[in-house]
Amino acid sequence: MRSTPPAGSSDLDMAARAAWLHFVGGLTQSEVARRLGVPTTRAHRYIARAQSDGLVRVFVDVQAGDCVALETALIQRFGLSHCRVAMDVPETGPLPLRTLSAAGADFLMQAAARGEHDVIGVGHGRTLSASVDAMGRVESTRARFVSVLGGLTRSYAANPYDVIYRLAQKTGAEAYMLPVPMFAKSAADKQVLLAQPGLDTITRLIDEATLIVLGIGEAAGSAREAIAANMADPHGAEAGQLQRAAAEILGQFLDERGRVLELVGRDRAMAPALDTLVGRDVVAIAGGLSKAPAIRAALASGLLTGLIIDEATARAVVGEPAPSAGPGNL
Repeated sequence: MRSTPPAGSSDLDMAARAAWLHFVGGLTQSEVARRLGVPTTRAHRYIARAQSDGLVRVFVDVQAGDCVALETALIQRFGLSHCRVAMDVPETGPLPLRTLSAAGADFLMQAAARGEHDVIGVGHGRTLSASVDAMGRVESTRARFVSVLGGLTRSYAANPYDVIYRLAQKTGAEAYMLPVPMFAKSAADKQVLLAQPGLDTITRLIDEATLIVLGIGEAAGSAREAIAANMADPHGAEAGQLQRAAAEILGQFLDERGRVLELVGRDRAMAPALDTLVGRDVVAIAGGLSKAPAIRAALASGLLTGLIIDEATARAVVGEPAPSAGPGNL
């Protein structure tokens, strides 16, 4: 039976109808096309748009016992109040973005919906960006979002502007960007930038944020080179100091024991000093085996109250071997 949509239906309406017929009604894409009176290729595009726009959410009501055990180990070892270890799924890239984005999106949607925080600070990075992309639409009548890190960098992955914009779109909440570079050229230049008209509102919101959601950056290999490229003197003393760095959080660096490196861009990072995060909820969304040392350093710092991480990386952080590929682990 053909179901002709009302005249003047928008593409978004059509996407919603197509997604409903496909995911709820169980129709194939060809059947959806016939019901809507459109070519199969267009029905496919409608369904894809519904997924990308967050109109489709999939819930799998299961929690693997191994993941729960890892969560308990991380909470007890590092004094966390919240930990989510997401079950691994096949990934094509170096970072487990599908796994982390699903768990990260769920956390962000709950944080926006619950209304426990008037101001939520947001960091940067590919994992956080993917988490926002994976969010469905949720009304947030109370929370406001604010970027806690300057975004004019050479790295698109470190640019928080798009993240803030999409958060506003998906929640209907007010969202504020910090329109400054990630690093100032000097401590004096930082104060000049922060004194510009309008920035006092943003910095006040950052100070008021009771929840900070951020990523954890590597500080080794190519990642170290990318960080150095944002420094005033990438070949000077600061670059030498980076050799001791194990992790980057909000443009500031930690050694492997979680201690803040005082001299590496600390007074030039256009972000709140890490010691000002103490007493707030600070939740990191991070994963990938190459990031295990950085995540371990961030946890050792005591700054984090929560962690969202993939299963494989969680095992590496706590020092557990991967499960054998026996019948129960296929």
